Amino acid sequence: MALRILLLCTACNGLTQLVSCRLSELGHDVVIQVASDPETMQQAAQRERPDLIVAPMLKSAIPEAVWNRTTCLIVHPGIVGDRGPSSLDWAILEGEREWGVTVLQAAAEMDAGDIWASANFPMREIGKSELYRHEVAQAAMRALLQAIERYASGLHTPRSLDYRDADVRGRLRPSMRAADRAVDWDLPSATILRRVRCGDSAPGARALLAGLPCQLYDAWPEATLRGRPGELLAQREGAVCVGSGDGALWLGHLRAKEGIKLPAAQVLGRRRMSKVPERPIEIDAADGPDTWRDIRYREDGEVGYLHFDFYNGAMSTRQCERLRAAYLHARQRPTKVIALMGGRDVWSNGIHLNQIEAASDPALESWRNILAMNALVREIVLTDSHRVVAAMQGNAGAGGVVLALAADQVWARGGLVLNPHYQGMGGLYGSEYWTYLMPRRVGAARALELTESLRPLTSEHAARIGLIDAAFGEDGAGFRSEVEARARVLAEPEAWRKAMGLKRRRRNGDERRKPLESYAAEELSHMYRNFFGPDPAYHDARRRFVRKGAPAPASEPAHDTRDSRETASPA
Repeated sequence: MALRILLLCTACNGLTQLVSCRLSELGHDVVIQVASDPETMQQAAQRERPDLIVAPMLKSAIPEAVWNRTTCLIVHPGIVGDRGPSSLDWAILEGEREWGVTVLQAAAEMDAGDIWASANFPMREIGKSELYRHEVAQAAMRALLQAIERYASGLHTPRSLDYRDADVRGRLRPSMRAADRAVDWDLPSATILRRVRCGDSAPGARALLAGLPCQLYDAWPEATLRGRPGELLAQREGAVCVGSGDGALWLGHLRAKEGIKLPAAQVLGRRRMSKVPERPIEIDAADGPDTWRDIRYREDGEVGYLHFDFYNGAMSTRQCERLRAAYLHARQRPTKVIALMGGRDVWSNGIHLNQIEAASDPALESWRNILAMNALVREIVLTDSHRVVAAMQGNAGAGGVVLALAADQVWARGGLVLNPHYQGMGGLYGSEYWTYLMPRRVGAARALELTESLRPLTSEHAARIGLIDAAFGEDGAGFRSEVEARARVLAEPEAWRKAMGLKRRRRNGDERRKPLESYAAEELSHMYRNFFGPDPAYHDARRRFVRKGAPAPASEPAHDTRDSRETASPA
C-alpha cells in the first residue's frame, strides 16, 4: 500500500536522502521537511496531512500535538533499549562488538516509545561518520522498511520497551561531554583512537598538541614509529604521527579554536612542523604494518587497483595532482584494466571546500582546484591503453560523481546515495567535463534534469537510468570481491581487444563531432564567473557550508521528492 510519508529531519543528511529515495522508489509519496523547532514540525504535519511521519535524523523532540494525531517513527542509531543522543559515540568509545538501529514510536519520553523494528550489525574499528554512512544506514533501511510494512498492514502491534526482558541490552546513556572524549597523550593508542573516532567527524576530540589547543579527527594506527607521548614524530602528505603512551598514531585532520577543519600539518603550521621529518611511502609499496596512506596502488594479474582514501571525499589541488600522477603510473603498467577504487567510506565529493576557504585567495584556489580535477578526469577519458573501471564503495557528490563517469565502466555498491549536481553550492555550474560525460550516458535532457533538480538518487536508480553500469553488493567486502571478479572478466584477452577497439572508435568519433577541450572551455567560462564574477553566491554558500552557518529558517518550504521515483530508461 502506498503511503504519504512526511520525513522530519534536522538536516537532509545522507541517511535522510537514502530513506527518501528508497521510499519514493517503492511508490510512497514522500515529502522532506527540515525542522529544528516544534512549530515547524506542527506546520508541516498540518500542511502535508501524512499517513505516517518518519524521522531518519532528528535532534529535537517531536511535539505531542504531532505524535498524538499521526504515528511517528523515530530511527534511533542504537540497540533495543539504548536511549540518549550519543548512542554511537558511547558504542565506539566503549568498544562494543555489536550495535544496531531501532525504529520506535515517538512518545512523551525520549527514545522510550514502542518498538516497531530493529536490526543489528557487527562493529568495525572506524570513525563515527563512516560507521553511520555504512553499517548504520544499511541497518536503518532494513529496520525502517520492515516497520513501514508492518504499519501499512494494520495488523502489527509494536512491543513496549521492557528492561526486564533479558534480550534488552541497551540502557539510558547521558549526552557525551567534551571531557569524555578528551585526549591525554599518555593513554594507550587504542584508547586515543576510540576517543577520536567517537567524535569524528563532529565534534572531534579535545587535546593539546605541540602547545596548540585543538580538536582531533581522522585517526589511524601506527605500528612501528615510537616516541614520547604527544611528540610529533613524522609527517606525510598533511597527516602527522604523534607519540602515545604505548606507541603512536596518525592524525589526518585538526581544528584549532575558532578555525575550520584542515589537514593536521597545515593547522599546526610551519613553525611547529619545521623539524618534523617527512616519512613518505611509495604508492605501490606492499601492505605492511599499520600506518596512514591515502593513495595506494596494487596489482593482481592483469588488473591494477588504485585506491584513494581522501577524508570525507574532498579532493584538494594537491590531492588531485598526486592522484593524477598515481593514475599515470598505473597507466604505464603492463596491465589491461585499471580499477579506480576510491576509499572505503566516500568515493569523492569533488573540490576541497575547506582548503579553498582557508586559502589567502579562495577564488584563485577554487580555480586551481577545478583545473586539477579537470586534468585528472581528462587523463582517464583519454586512456587508450586500458579499460578503466570506477568502483564506487561510498557515496559521491558533484564533481565526484562526474569523476566516476570518466571511466569505461562505473560500478557502485548497492544502497549508495549519489548527488550528481553542483548548483546547490551557490549556483556553481560545474566542470570535470560533465557536459560531455553525463549526456553520453543518459542523454542531454536527463543530464540537465539531474544537474538542475538537485535531487539525490540511489546507486540502484542510477543504474536503472543508465547513469552508471551496475549496482551490486550488500556490504563493502562483498562489493570489493565482486569488483575483482568482474575486473578479471574485463581483462580476458578476446573481450579486452574487442572492447578496446570499440572504445578507441567511439572516442575518435566523439572528438570529431566536438573536441573534448571545447567542453572544458565552455564549462570553465561559467566557472570563471562563479569564482571571479560580481555574484558572490558561490563564495557565500561555501563559507556557510564550511563554517556551519545558521540553519535554514523555520519558514523554509518542504522539499517534495515524489518525482525522484522516476526509473524509466533514457530515450
